[in-house]
Amino acid sequence: MAPGKGEDDGGPEPGKMTKRSRWATRKLTVKSSSLKRLSLVGRKHNRAASGEKKRASGGSESLRQDDNAQNDDQSVTSEGHGAAPRSLFFNLPLPRELRDEEGHPVQQYPRNKIRTAKYTPLSFVPKNLWFQFHNIANIFFLFLVILVIFPIFGGVNPGLNAVPLIFIICVTAIKDAIEDYRRTILDNELNNAPVHRLVGWNNVNVQADNVSLWRRFKKANSRFFGALWRAIERLWKKDAGGKRQSATPDDARVSLETPRRESIASRRSQDQSFRSAQEEFQMTPVPSPLPREPNRLEVPPDAERPDTSYSFQEGNEDALHTIKGDLINHDLEVSGKARFHKDAWKNLVVGDFVRIYNDDELPADIIILSTSDPDGACYVETKNLDGETNLKVRSALRCGRTLKHARDCERAQFSIDSEPPQANLYKYNGAIKWRQKLPRNPHGEPIEMSEPISIDNMLLRGCNLRNTEWALGVVVFTGHDTKIMMNAGITPSKRARIARELNFNVVCNFGILLVMCLIAAIANGIAWGKKDASLYWFEYGSIGGTPGLTGFITFWAAVIVFQNLVPISLYISLEIVRTLQAYFIYSDIGMYYEKIDQPCIPKSWNISDDVGQIEYIFSDKTGTLTQNVMEFKKATINGQPYGEAYTEAQAGWNKRMGIDVDQEADKIRAEIAQAKVRTLQGLRELHDNPYLHDEDLTFIAPDFVEDLAGKNGPEQQRANEHFMLALALCHTVIAEKIPGDRPKIIYKAQSPDEAALVATARDMGFTVLGRSNDGIIVNVMGEERHYPVLNTIEFNSSRKRMSAIVRMPDGRIVLFCKGADSVIYSRLKRGEQKELRLETAKHLEMFAVEGLRTLCIAERELSEEEYREWRIEHDKAATALENREEKLEEVADKIEQDLTLLGGTAIEDRLQDGVPDTIALLGDAGIKLWVLTGDKVETAINIGFSCNLLNNDMDLIRLQVLEDESGDTDEGVYLRLAEEDLDKGLARFGMTGSDEELKKAKHDHEAPAATHGLVIDGFTLRWVLSDELKQKFLLLCKQCKSVLCCRVSPAQKAAVVSMVKNGLDVMTLSIGDGANDVAMIQEADVGVGIAGEEGRQAVMSSDYAIGQFRFLQRLVLVHGRWSYRRLAETISNFFYKNMVWTWSIFWFQVLCNFDISYIFDYTYILLFNLFFTSVPVILMGVLDQDVSDIVSLAVPQLYRRGIERLEWTQTKFWAYMLDGIYQSVTSFFIPYIFVILTTTASGNGLDIAERTRLGCYIAHPAVFTINLYILINTYRWDWLMLLVIALSDLFIFFWTGVYTASTYSAVFYKAAPQVYQELTFWMVMIVTPAICILPRFVIKCIQKTRFPYDVDIVREQVKLGQFDGAGANNRTAVDEGLEGTSSGSSESTATRKGKHAQYASVDEDRRPIYPPSVATQHTRTQNGSDGTNYTMHNRQSLETAQEDEVMQQEPMTVRRSIDRCRPSYDRIRASMDRVRPSLEASNDFTSAARLSRIESSHSTHGASGQRRFNLTTVRKRGLSAFSKKSIDP
Repeated sequence: MAPGKGEDDGGPEPGKMTKRSRWATRKLTVKSSSLKRLSLVGRKHNRAASGEKKRASGGSESLRQDDNAQNDDQSVTSEGHGAAPRSLFFNLPLPRELRDEEGHPVQQYPRNKIRTAKYTPLSFVPKNLWFQFHNIANIFFLFLVILVIFPIFGGVNPGLNAVPLIFIICVTAIKDAIEDYRRTILDNELNNAPVHRLVGWNNVNVQADNVSLWRRFKKANSRFFGALWRAIERLWKKDAGGKRQSATPDDARVSLETPRRESIASRRSQDQSFRSAQEEFQMTPVPSPLPREPNRLEVPPDAERPDTSYSFQEGNEDALHTIKGDLINHDLEVSGKARFHKDAWKNLVVGDFVRIYNDDELPADIIILSTSDPDGACYVETKNLDGETNLKVRSALRCGRTLKHARDCERAQFSIDSEPPQANLYKYNGAIKWRQKLPRNPHGEPIEMSEPISIDNMLLRGCNLRNTEWALGVVVFTGHDTKIMMNAGITPSKRARIARELNFNVVCNFGILLVMCLIAAIANGIAWGKKDASLYWFEYGSIGGTPGLTGFITFWAAVIVFQNLVPISLYISLEIVRTLQAYFIYSDIGMYYEKIDQPCIPKSWNISDDVGQIEYIFSDKTGTLTQNVMEFKKATINGQPYGEAYTEAQAGWNKRMGIDVDQEADKIRAEIAQAKVRTLQGLRELHDNPYLHDEDLTFIAPDFVEDLAGKNGPEQQRANEHFMLALALCHTVIAEKIPGDRPKIIYKAQSPDEAALVATARDMGFTVLGRSNDGIIVNVMGEERHYPVLNTIEFNSSRKRMSAIVRMPDGRIVLFCKGADSVIYSRLKRGEQKELRLETAKHLEMFAVEGLRTLCIAERELSEEEYREWRIEHDKAATALENREEKLEEVADKIEQDLTLLGGTAIEDRLQDGVPDTIALLGDAGIKLWVLTGDKVETAINIGFSCNLLNNDMDLIRLQVLEDESGDTDEGVYLRLAEEDLDKGLARFGMTGSDEELKKAKHDHEAPAATHGLVIDGFTLRWVLSDELKQKFLLLCKQCKSVLCCRVSPAQKAAVVSMVKNGLDVMTLSIGDGANDVAMIQEADVGVGIAGEEGRQAVMSSDYAIGQFRFLQRLVLVHGRWSYRRLAETISNFFYKNMVWTWSIFWFQVLCNFDISYIFDYTYILLFNLFFTSVPVILMGVLDQDVSDIVSLAVPQLYRRGIERLEWTQTKFWAYMLDGIYQSVTSFFIPYIFVILTTTASGNGLDIAERTRLGCYIAHPAVFTINLYILINTYRWDWLMLLVIALSDLFIFFWTGVYTASTYSAVFYKAAPQVYQELTFWMVMIVTPAICILPRFVIKCIQKTRFPYDVDIVREQVKLGQFDGAGANNRTAVDEGLEGTSSGSSESTATRKGKHAQYASVDEDRRPIYPPSVATQHTRTQNGSDGTNYTMHNRQSLETAQEDEVMQQEPMTVRRSIDRCRPSYDRIRASMDRVRPSLEASNDFTSAARLSRIESSHSTHGASGQRRFNLTTVRKRGLSAFSKKSIDP
């Protein structure tokens, strides 16, 4: 920011606003956008400075770039799918080259209306039919329907034959329509959402009212079908949709008479905030700027107009920063008709002015021109983009901050040169250009000016504006050109894996059918060709006239008769089964989340069996694994630890130590509850804090309250007070006051960590009330104080710290600094606080062991002279044209030295309920879980340890390619560096990444040993996902137990899922809760959306919607496994029963010269797949259970058969097919033999050897056998299954008796009494099923007794009562019965005393990343997110060893310790003391020793303030320069 007048001395002035240094916290790309923009400005400056005559006019000229910039643009263009850069003009005529012959714009932009639905009313029928007839079976059935139309082929009833096909197509179409209609409703709600858009002015960038005839026709169809559907809805639902309101362009925004709502975040509100009790959407919730008088234009004075450091004055380079950038042409006459009106999102176009209000969602990608904040700042929540709910700062362009009203927009004349649309969420390049008169020469010619535009000046679609009254901007990208839509992908059409593989089996059956038909055709043709046979003499001739033509006709007739070999009833049955499975999933009370009234909702009904084959789960972090709720738990102040807590990490530690976790947790929580009561009592005795609410208190420390009250001396009292004051002053949070009987203050911050720190200070009596123009107002123990903040140096990912320079009430200037422990320790003043540093480091280590996120707090007192000199350097760096960010960081580093340590904090990032147990359960099932998150590396690792994804046994492989911010590094260099890292990682496993290894990996479904974990960032992921490195990366990840991908974009998430899914040919599941997870949810075989309390973006694109991550275990391990096993068994039995039936008909053709005579009455053929056998097999697919849900969760290893896809295999398919052929032989020939031996004749002269009566002999035992076979293959014989089997068997008797009693049955008349009276019939009913079932029964007995499956063993244990009382979370040990079925799922608890005994599962040559004394979370305070060298653990330099030795030998005076009971501290200390000798022997990675060495190593690089910390040297020495623990950006 350019310095204003009166700042030359560098001293602060009363009333001046806080100087805040910001630089980008985004992820940079290969070609650094910042340098490119600066180079553009530099070239523009040089061109202007050389002489006014050489200037281009109007700013319409395209940016001229050098070769490097052109290369950059080429790379950008490739990312933008070939789109061209765009130039937008505002209140300027469109250049001739951008207009066509009719004067209309040449460049066309997509509409802002988006469609995630697959169908429209017009396209539904043809498109849905197209998708359905991708199924080869449907094509076959359609062909049969056509074939039956021709009587010559023996078809009985073409209409009746078409009914099954029409039924399945209609049912599938209705299901697809319902699913798509839900998406359409949400699309319409989003497209019709309101936004305030400037109307009454001419937008030259688009053609007005450009609605084609085709679009009008589609709109008319949509309106017609929409009206038709609403009319149908009204038939059963009153007032459906009657109250729905959509934004209309006629709703104008009232600017003058709008009620004003004050916000504590607003400087103009004097830090008072009151929320309206009820606010209608039509009413403006925040004040608009008051309009000026209609015919008068007020030119703001120079002092109020913003600077632009990118402006220039010709011939005076030193005065660039003094020019006030202003887009408004004050000499331009306007009509004054422009107004901001409420309009729908879908009506926005590129080039529109829009005004966004607090809490509004962004309708398009918008460049910010001005905001309600005088500094041009606004806050945005990017939850829908990267999953983070913390606020991020965006800034308005300096030149646009004078735009406040619609009339200002009419007078603003400028152009924007923008890059083409591209999917990178962290990058944008553009420039705004305008012409402006010089202040010193107001009557002279205006000069051309420009300012670069970055991603920090852009609001992206899908984000929400927070804590900002309003923001005004221009639309640059709309619809599918926006970044969020380019990352979303198209809505896929998913088919279950079994359904895809079923096509192969259908083709095989086609082959069998073809062979059968050829045999029939050839045999029948030969029979008719014989002239010496009785057929030639006694028949009237063949239907074809010639043997060849007769054989041809016989072939197609056989296709009709044998069509059940490819049963259409199978597809109908599968649709019924899947629909009922979806219903039972929806009805499962075990997956109902009462808090938000959310059951598990299956949104795709046809992939339930895929859920039972999942091998890889890809999960988002924020909102999926965690609640994104940070809670301040512990602190160390002046060497004294405070805080009582029991974390997930501590529970995991206890579980590995063999402690009864539930009993221990109950005991500890009771102690914490008592401590909370004492804490609250002490706080209220100390100060009646109106902002202290019992439910909000997370820092439970009665000993802290005692010290704060001075009960243990004034020294600790002052230390505690000063520590809390530091927390209350060093931040960038925004306070919002909620009125009530007991007022409440909540804090909005860029980082949830920061909000937790300030909230704890509030609870302790140091309440941040709000901000003034130049400082912070704090209520200190009932006394309201004002602290002027002179400068704020904000946090970013490379600094890992933030500082605030504050003038204290006594006049002192104090710098407060908070950040990662290693960063703060490296900046402490040498030779002081040695004992305090060591004690604090030990406390931080113990906090890390508990899984808490640690920070250090420090301060430095500055003299007036020191601050004045630094302020001059800072202002100079802030106004630099080139390398501004680097210069600001260098200046900040100079003053953040010689710090005095105050203490440290420990914050818990709370997991969702049951996350660690769910992950452990899924891991035992053999499922590999990867975390794909947009969060920082250190945050993801932190959560990885908390939820048991990572543990201290693991060797953490860190893949990182550091980005060259100068943009000079070639892509080939990055690829080479990435390949080197991959080769090193593969070498650990003795692999090279060859094709043979990949082939082997595809068949290896075993879970990798829990010895390695892998962490990679988004920039590195970009290179390892390239075609030449993808295979190596995939194989390396396959060897790691857990994989964490951090700082990844939505498109990268989808790419990782695609790589694993297609590269290893495995089933994948993605789970997330935000719009940034939509791409990977759609890419995975199964997508699960978490319906969070704040947003449901992912739910609408998902296949299943659940309320919490913990429900995933029940969805996958119970319903998924059940569905997969049921579907596999159902399909196999369906093919089997149709083989029996069809081949029985085929065997009869042998006896009748293959003339395709029906052996069964036609009603038998119709009812066979309708009532005789279909209901039992459908019931098997819906209700069969091998084990209960409780046992499924207690023995997750049972799921592994699904991972290995053993329930549905080609071997099983052919076994059932051969079994069906065998049983068809016995089902036909045994009754045939009995029939020919029966001599009884009926009254009409026909004996039972007549064709249909022989069919009656065959059909009855065949149906009985088939249903008995299904019963044998069913695990659960409950009353319903037995009843259905019995009814199905009895139904054929019932139908035969009823149907043959009528003469309508023709030759079948009276068949029932004739057949049922024969003894041979009842003999057949006994003999045939027995002979048919005998082989299957024998094989099953041998298999279950000699070669039992895991489920057979478990079922036997259930019968023995070993699972009695086992709940869903009670995992009974069954390892003695499942030897070899579980790899590493059981943990030996025999020995835990020694170092090696505790980690017996780890090979001796695979040394853990941390010493055994360090618990699960130790890595977070020890290793940085950038460049930690994990392969150099044993390489301790001589210099470091000497420093440690000196430090240990140096005598220290023992600090006075306040002796008191600290249960939480004592527990962790006792746990660590058990293995303390190991910790001391391996102190190269313990917090205390490491922080001391970092401090020592920093001192070797020169005096403070003279030379920056050499990161490279520290990395070479095997140390971590940055901590895993830091504040989120």
